[in-house]
Amino acid sequence: MNIIIPMAGRGSRLRPHTLTTPKPLVPVAGKPIVERLVEDIVRMLPETVDKIAFVTGRFGEESENALLEVAKRLGAEGRICYQDEPLGTAHAILCGEELLEGPVVVAFADTLFRADFTISADADGVLFTQKIEDPRAFGVVVTDEGGKITDYVEKPQEFVSDQAMIGIYSFKDGARLKKELQFLIDNNVLLAGEYQLPDALRNMTKSGLKFIPGEVSEWMDCGNKKVTVETNRRVLNILEEEGRLHEGDGIDPSANIIDSTIVPPCYIGPGVTIVRSVVGPHVSLGANTAVTNSTLQDCLIQGNSTIDSSVMDGAMVGAKASVVGTPLNVSIGDFSSIS
Repeated sequence: MNIIIPMAGRGSRLRPHTLTTPKPLVPVAGKPIVERLVEDIVRMLPETVDKIAFVTGRFGEESENALLEVAKRLGAEGRICYQDEPLGTAHAILCGEELLEGPVVVAFADTLFRADFTISADADGVLFTQKIEDPRAFGVVVTDEGGKITDYVEKPQEFVSDQAMIGIYSFKDGARLKKELQFLIDNNVLLAGEYQLPDALRNMTKSGLKFIPGEVSEWMDCGNKKVTVETNRRVLNILEEEGRLHEGDGIDPSANIIDSTIVPPCYIGPGVTIVRSVVGPHVSLGANTAVTNSTLQDCLIQGNSTIDSSVMDGAMVGAKASVVGTPLNVSIGDFSSIS
């Protein structure tokens, strides 16, 4: 089993946090978004993962090594593949063509999920979906009475389905997917100037392949600062419900907490120092961050940062940043300073 993670976008909606760090490597509750995504996929698979391809832009050696370490921690061989031009979702997947053989999962790296189903071996593919009240801003799948997908509609202005595709797809035959993606390229099948995966899915469905939806129970976006902070909250709640905050995902033993109160659920990374402060609920502090004389809740603060004399609610602070004062729901990137 292989996994392909297209992630070449620059994450402009999450700036300034993605100016120095690719969005999939931004930590949520102590782990990069992409690592939490792949962990959740692996839990659902009927077999082990052999290789993971990260389809990226030219993010630099440090980011590439971080991605390869993510694959290694998950027991898989990591590959870096490049998408140098933003030519659409189908093109992005094809950039990882060396892994398009046998069973393969494609997961776009800007979303997290929770699901109660396992991937069916009976269907040719499973498309992860969630029912939503207003599907007009999403791509949706249409199914027949037996639950088989019959069509794919992008941003329907009239109701055809409430099952939105969330950007995660499982295919039984990666080689067949590769063939259909290459067909789009060879025949210049474009939508708004890009090669789009739903066109390949539609052709595969028309040829008789059976695709079914797999409905997720949680769909968590990481598209901008507001929803990423909310996703941090939801992930911390899930970790607490599953008892994982007491298994290394909560307060690191090396954290130094002095005259302070921690209101769970929180992630407190290694080497963190908290002095005369109230932290939580729903706060994540990256490694070696220092918090002094402050009150924090619903905050996502990356490593090696300093927070002093601040009251923060809904804030997102990058790595090696400094905040002094009371900015409440500030959003500042890496190496920044506010006082």
